[in-house]
Amino acid sequence: MSECRPFKVFSGTKTKYLAERICQSLGCPLGNMIITHFADGEFAVSFEESIRGNDVYLVQSTFPNSDNLMELLLMIDAAKRASARSIIAVIPYFGWARQDRKDKPRVSIGAKLVADLLSVAGIDRLITMDLHADQIQGFFDVPVDHLYGSLVSIPYIESLKLEDLVIATPDVGGAKRAQLFAKKLNAPLVMCNKTRARANVVESIQIIGDVKDKNVVLVDDMVDTAGTITKAADEMLKAGAKSVRAVASHCVMSDPASDRVQNSALTEIVFTDSIPYSHKSDKVRQLSVADMFARAIKCVSMQVSVSEEFNF
Repeated sequence: MSECRPFKVFSGTKTKYLAERICQSLGCPLGNMIITHFADGEFAVSFEESIRGNDVYLVQSTFPNSDNLMELLLMIDAAKRASARSIIAVIPYFGWARQDRKDKPRVSIGAKLVADLLSVAGIDRLITMDLHADQIQGFFDVPVDHLYGSLVSIPYIESLKLEDLVIATPDVGGAKRAQLFAKKLNAPLVMCNKTRARANVVESIQIIGDVKDKNVVLVDDMVDTAGTITKAADEMLKAGAKSVRAVASHCVMSDPASDRVQNSALTEIVFTDSIPYSHKSDKVRQLSVADMFARAIKCVSMQVSVSEEFNF
């Protein structure tokens, strides 16, 4: 095994809570960096310690999207100009991932644009988790380490020791992810067919499979307004399910998501801490992915395989 190359970890404003946990797991201090805000909304980034010759890990989820992305781009540029040996963007939640293709005429492909921005800014590598679409990895010309929140959520589901367990996906697009859960938990898979009236508005959901007298776990990559996941849960209960829980990696939870979850048929909804959750709901639980990202950083710094550590 190779020796660990010298590295330092820094954080943007909104993901400092997770960067601190990652550093605690790594046994290293969080790097000293100042982000100065000006009256007109601009901000400037300054590393307050030498990073020359170091591998620099910049931890920043892009939520809320625009400011955090710009902050990350400035961090990358500052690290490049400060003679960092390599710059690794650690983006637990990659925003714009839902814009991965042209789904109608005359629209942008936001995920590709963000990939280009990060590359031009100067990253040498990306570490991220549960991209909305796996093909986004191909938008980058640098190595991408794609981690999976299921590494923490599957053990949690196992700890519940649910009888008559069924794994379900709230829409057809999440079938591959749900199949992984079903295989690892040795449980049958149920699908939902979803139709939308417009963006963020679900028109109808039809259940494909049997959930009667079953404990159902709905699996998704993110929950935004919670319209799909709560409607699916309500339909499951109407179809005779004993209980319905949900597991998702990214806690976007835009208003009125918290109210919808609280008033839904869901027993609980489990997220990772890739995005902080500031609202209060006794149905929401977050599992930390700090140790998982710390292990990935160690693998990269020691130049050993990341896939062997995280491949299901």
